[in-house]
Parts: sequence; C-alpha cells; structure tokens
Amino acid sequence: MKVAQILVDKGISYTTSGNDYLIKCLSPKHEDNNPSMRIDKELGIFQCMSCGYKGNIFIRFGIQVNKLETSKERIKRKIEELRWDRIGCQFPKDMIPYVGSWRGISSKTYTKFEAFKSAEKEFINRLVFPIRDITGRIVCFMGRDDTGTLNKRYLIHPGGRPLPLFPSVEPIKDRICIVEGIFDMLNLHDKGMTNAITTFGVNVKSSLFSTLKLQGISGVDILYDNDDAGKKGAEKAEELLKEEGLSTRIVEIPEGRNDPAELTTKQVLNLRKFLYE
Repeated sequence: MKVAQILVDKGISYTTSGNDYLIKCLSPKHEDNNPSMRIDKELGIFQCMSCGYKGNIFIRFGIQVNKLETSKERIKRKIEELRWDRIGCQFPKDMIPYVGSWRGISSKTYTKFEAFKSAEKEFINRLVFPIRDITGRIVCFMGRDDTGTLNKRYLIHPGGRPLPLFPSVEPIKDRICIVEGIFDMLNLHDKGMTNAITTFGVNVKSSLFSTLKLQGISGVDILYDNDDAGKKGAEKAEELLKEEGLSTRIVEIPEGRNDPAELTTKQVLNLRKFLYE
C-alpha cells in the first residue's frame, strides 16, 4: 500500500508539493485551517510545519511496513541510509590533518571540516574533505588539487555517488544560504556566515531539497556565482525550492567579485547583516 492510497482510504484530502503530500495537520490538538502538514510520498514520514507534530503515516494507522507492496524495499533502503550506526567511508590510515591556511581560509576552518592530506593513490597532491550526509556518515571524499599539477581540479572518491547538501548546519532565522562550490561554503563559514551549504554545482534536482522543511528550515538564500551558469542555476534552484514550499531569495554577489570564495571578511559580515539582521 502506498502513502497516497492510505490518505484516500482514510478520507484525507491532499495536494502534491514536490516530493511530499500536503494535508491538514493530524494532531487532535491543532485546528489546521490551512494545510500545513507535509508527508514524504515514499516513507510516510510527516511533520506539521505549523505546530511541529510529527510521526509516520504507516505507524499512525497501524499498517505493518513488512506487508507493504512496492514501497517495501524503498522504505527499507532509505531507513538503512538514515541509520546513525551505518558504516560509511573510512579515513585513510595515513591521513594527516591539514593545518594550513590556503586560499585565505583559516586553519581553524580546515580543522572544523576535517581537511587532510594523504599519500594514497586517489589523494596524492590533493587537499581532501570527508563529505558527510545528514546522519554524519561519510558518503565520499572530495579532493582538491592544491598544486596546480593535476588534470582534474576536483576528484570524488569513491566516484558515482550522489552528493548531499553539505554540511548540515544550524539555520540563521530559519534560513540557509546555498552556494555552488565547497570553497564558496568554506570561505563563508570562515568569515562568519555559518548557515552556508554547498550544492556541489548548479545542476540540482528537487530531491536534494526534499528534507529541508523537516529540518526546520523555512527559507533559502541562493548565492551562486556571478556568471551565466550561476545565474541560470539560481533560477532553476529557486523554482525547485518553491515547489518544496520554501521561501527563496536570489542574492547578488557584491560588486567586484565573481563568487563567494572571493569575498572578504568585511563583505561576508555585511552580507550576513543585510540578509539576517
């Protein structure tokens, strides 16, 4: 049985919003005049964006997960992916924490994001970062050529894995700021804008944003690069975020700069003040 069928069987009206269904809150204590509860189409996880009431539609109506039809394997897989104790990628044994201050980013920030160097084949001549998902599991490593000698500036290892929004952050006034690259994100964090998250490029899909509301995020500021690709990517991201019911703002890079990685401390603090204070 699918989530939509449960809603129909229970006489619950719903509309589609991105990867969720939108319904009136199921809490008996909440008189929800305007639908404010979102339910994941596959997992059945729900949360009211107004009162915070949350749970699972299958459990709520006593439906056993192991008796589900087409949703069974997908639910099992996603639950496994979200388990805190699931083992992800492991740090190489010869890793050495990076304590430099390359590209104007302090050693404190590199330490915060667990940057390291390694002599393993995949990581030689690269500054490497573990990329963690929302559960804290390392899904892959990203290595950046810091010597100018390699054919590929960036390397993902293991390859072929979908990259999550990174990192998981505390929003500022319920908002986050998305940027294109990892060094855009690092520079903003380093200089005081700690709600910055990288989307690893501008070719984003709606699934990337599907859990933001469940994390208590109500709005997203889009700070992509000041070029044609960045501008087009910002418009696409804005469209997808609005489909998820999130407030969006496209933010222009301060004059004289091309991307967030170039912003000075003064510019970052001014930007933070402008957006959130």
